[in-house]
Amino acid sequence: MGFDLKGIQAELQRRGFDGWLLYDILHRDPIAYGVLKLGPGMTKRRWFYFIPAQGAPQKLVHRVEPRRLDALPGDKHDYAAWGELHEQLKLLLGSAKKVAMQYSPLNNIPYVSLADAGTVELVRKLGKEVVSSGDLVQQFEARWTKEQYELHKAAGRAVDEILPATFAEIGAAVKEGRKVTEHILQQWVLKQFQARGLTTEDAPIVAVNEHSGDPHFEPSPENQRAIAPGDWVLLDIWGKLKQPGSVYYDITWVGYVGDSVPPRYNQIFDVVRAARDAAVEFIAEAVAKGECIRGYQVDDVARRVVRQHGYGDAFVHRTGHSIGEEVHSTGANMDNLETHDDREIIPGTCFSVEPGIYLRDFGVRLEVDVYVGEGQAGVTGAVQKEIVRIKG
Repeated sequence: MGFDLKGIQAELQRRGFDGWLLYDILHRDPIAYGVLKLGPGMTKRRWFYFIPAQGAPQKLVHRVEPRRLDALPGDKHDYAAWGELHEQLKLLLGSAKKVAMQYSPLNNIPYVSLADAGTVELVRKLGKEVVSSGDLVQQFEARWTKEQYELHKAAGRAVDEILPATFAEIGAAVKEGRKVTEHILQQWVLKQFQARGLTTEDAPIVAVNEHSGDPHFEPSPENQRAIAPGDWVLLDIWGKLKQPGSVYYDITWVGYVGDSVPPRYNQIFDVVRAARDAAVEFIAEAVAKGECIRGYQVDDVARRVVRQHGYGDAFVHRTGHSIGEEVHSTGANMDNLETHDDREIIPGTCFSVEPGIYLRDFGVRLEVDVYVGEGQAGVTGAVQKEIVRIKG
């Protein structure tokens, strides 16, 4: 299936862009291959593909790899010497003035900023204004089909069953005196994935006590610690079905091994829950009103709640990330900390909302997935409202 040429050109016209210049060498820009539905192949030389707002696309390939873009529509040009490349690129772009590229001003969105500085300089030297393709990318890469949404929901139902079962396994192990560690439990979760037809590109996070204060803690046989009564446990589980086109479901919950949760855990939990709920409510209300909101604004809402309670310095993680066929996808992130993500939140996309407070002795992250439809947005699965009591 070819790429959506008509849709891209319509979007270029709507945004007032004269074209979109996609470029690669050595497979450095996976976004370009995704947008163009371009398969693997030898890419030892630079290629350029220009989609004008109107008219036929233009291809520029090296004579050593003359057939690299033959699967794509458009007129083909070639080059051998670097000076010839510059001349041909000028002809390729023609009268276009505003050209979108995989570029982000000040590298604000590094996930999009894949065109190297020298190539951007070259296009500017040719008299073109380079603008970011960030919103174009998510329009044609991050939106889900109806089938993908259903696959997400199916994966969610499975993960929402695995998560409480994992807390129950901790309780059973403690009660029976069996040794259960972060790594052992992580491997137990992966076995549940296998039984339910789920897959994941990275193993889930099982983090106890101070390890839960590390947002990306990775349990291993070398760093694992045993889980015992009085311990704080964070579970971050993400997975998708083993089917082509499947998309991820990604959640984080927390629990305490014991009947009575210490007040400090409850206090931090309540702050993070309030931040999560404020962000989700902000998104839902804006989408229902037809308002245009951007990723950084959602982060601001969640971060404001955490700061008001005096824990701003401990919220060291963005509020959320785009979700797709990869757990971190190409759409807007809910981020105004690590990056300034000014991409629009658009229908057909999904992302996590996962504020957190990360302290030296423990951390709390509460993660849900939010899907944006036409005129409505909401959480796609279970929502944690209180700390799980893990009874051993």
